[in-house]
Amino acid sequence: MDLATYLERRQRMIDQALEAALPETRGMAGDLSRAMRYSLFAGGKRLRPVLCLAGAEAVGGSAEEALPAALALEMVHTYSLIHDDLPCMDDDDFRRGMPTSHKVFGEALAVLAGDGLLAEGLALLVKAGAEGRLPAERILAALYEITRALSSEGMVAGQVVDLQMEGREVDEATVRFIHTHKTGALIAASVTSGALLAGGRPEQVRALGCFGRSAGLAFQIVDDILDIEGDPEVMGKERGADQALGKATYPGVLGLERSWETARRLVAEGRAALAGFGPEADPLRDIANYFLTRQK
Repeated sequence: MDLATYLERRQRMIDQALEAALPETRGMAGDLSRAMRYSLFAGGKRLRPVLCLAGAEAVGGSAEEALPAALALEMVHTYSLIHDDLPCMDDDDFRRGMPTSHKVFGEALAVLAGDGLLAEGLALLVKAGAEGRLPAERILAALYEITRALSSEGMVAGQVVDLQMEGREVDEATVRFIHTHKTGALIAASVTSGALLAGGRPEQVRALGCFGRSAGLAFQIVDDILDIEGDPEVMGKERGADQALGKATYPGVLGLERSWETARRLVAEGRAALAGFGPEADPLRDIANYFLTRQK
């Protein structure tokens, strides 16, 4: 399988569906629509929705079955980025090579655009069940996976600890908590929600959860490394942002060499969790390898 071709096809599928799901609207709330679409179509990798579709395929289902969750995941992920960039959080000026939402639309509208994407994404998933396009029990299971990953058991908890630890000396357990909650939880939920919508068996969903948690942590460790070693032109942001903010990172705790070793070990663990799957899980295996070689 050619991963680049697979990713391109899946990203095109997702972009077309997002365009249909969130067209630009005019009228009294037209500014809100433009702000939501500005960040949603800012050129992201669509990693989480791609993982969702691949999770469905891994259990023998189709990408179309998982599309409602895939769209929800990209919208809620974009909401988290808008809020993460705010002056009260990480105070970033650029995201994906473009000015951040609050730099273009102001802080208040940026907050509301994020809120709108969160609500719209979850509503899209619920709508698929309400309209009978997918069994209600599958929708509920996927919705639970995603909302739990966003909650005080997941991303929100990671963001809180991330902010609280800025400028403080931390150990590996602390940075692991931050990364597994702030980033890894939603990546794992992306894979499992796709499997749930496609009718995956409980043991399959558990194995895919193990894959997602290991691969998700590896993804964030490489993100930490790229903040030091990456090419700013490729990444769309300056190097050294984490260090400037005093962020808790794996290189800050373990150094670069051991951080790379940890990322490679986690990818190997993630791939091992897929041992019970056949070639239908090859996209997931290749995406995990890609986490180690990506440049942005």
